[in-house]
Amino acid sequence: MESLFAILALIVFMLLGVPVVFAFAAMVVILTIVYDVAWSMPMITGYWTVNSVILVALPLFVMTGYLMQTGGIAKRLVEFVEAVVGRSRTGMGTSMIVSCGIFGAISGTASAAVASIGSIMIGPMERHGYGRGYTSALLGISSLLGLLIPPSITMILYAVVTRQSVAACFLATIGPGILLMIILSILNRIHVSRNLPGEETKMPWGERMAEIRSTGWRAIPALMLPILILGGIYGGFFTPTEAAAVAVVYAIPVGMFVYRDLTMRKIFEAVVSAAATTGVIMIILVFSFVASRIFTIERVPQQLTDFLLGSFESRIVILLMVNVFLVLLGMFMDDVSVIAIVSPLMVPVMAEIGVDPIHFAAIIGTSVVIGANSPPMAPILFMACRVGDVSMSRVIKPAFYFMAFGALPVMLVTTYWSPLALFLPRALGYMD
Repeated sequence: MESLFAILALIVFMLLGVPVVFAFAAMVVILTIVYDVAWSMPMITGYWTVNSVILVALPLFVMTGYLMQTGGIAKRLVEFVEAVVGRSRTGMGTSMIVSCGIFGAISGTASAAVASIGSIMIGPMERHGYGRGYTSALLGISSLLGLLIPPSITMILYAVVTRQSVAACFLATIGPGILLMIILSILNRIHVSRNLPGEETKMPWGERMAEIRSTGWRAIPALMLPILILGGIYGGFFTPTEAAAVAVVYAIPVGMFVYRDLTMRKIFEAVVSAAATTGVIMIILVFSFVASRIFTIERVPQQLTDFLLGSFESRIVILLMVNVFLVLLGMFMDDVSVIAIVSPLMVPVMAEIGVDPIHFAAIIGTSVVIGANSPPMAPILFMACRVGDVSMSRVIKPAFYFMAFGALPVMLVTTYWSPLALFLPRALGYMD
């Protein structure tokens, strides 16, 4: 009961506008008081738990995202994807979806994808007849592919918190991420056929092939980045942390000397932005680790497990309850906060009903996609509205359309059909 009160206090503080870091600090203070924990324990636990080499990957991947955004890498990727998919009305929407997926395969962040892809794509899509409300909603849901397509900062946090393999968690979300890309592309095609009548303008095949060759040649340095990161990790050449460092070292000369969009001033701004973002994440992690330690000492995960197993006999019902809980929590908290609080509590519950922690990584990842686009918090959706210069009232309806017919089915398939998440980790030897 005391732990529930502390988590509710965290949510209330966040709804009242208290900065996330201070809200987490308040939760730890409440837990320390109600459970009569020695005040030295939070400081010691917090220090040792974040003293991890794996966490070095966080600022490096975040910085890679900012360097892509300002160094012209994102722009060349979008141009190549547009050429391949086509500059028709349907192709423009698909280009945004695929571009966000490729961007996620490099930076691992949703916010950077919103800023980068949105600033490039929203104007051209509007000229092709797309409404800004619809485009901003599509941008919001597509940008969250960065949480599913590896390397994902969310999966790094999950792996650290639950003591799982980072590479295995990366692999678990590839299947759901690709499935979401396909479904969003189908939904966009349906929308275009119903709401944007008229004959689509298609580029002659010869001109299109010439543009693919031209944009492809310019995009080769950018396309090498996801190949370098993922190929290095799964080829056994790099650890995820080393791959993040290689990505930064690669992105800087490409942006400065190949595309010539990156300057020393922009590099400095990227470092400052990455430091600010990482600082917030790390402080949240410190408090979440301390809270997790207190929960473990007080047997809160075991109590939660006993409650769920005692209340519901069906494994399907328990998984459904977990889905609902994750989505509701995601409506009030950002993805980092959800991962930090829920993972240590829920992994023991999942183990009791036979759900592998790697499978649960994919479940929690697909659930966060829905929560991050659902009011009242909806941080990614609000950011998409700012980039698209449109009010939330115009975005809500298409956003729910994508969540109801895209993200929700993907979450349910991922939850109840484990091979979607576990096939790649098993095939590449990360699981038995």
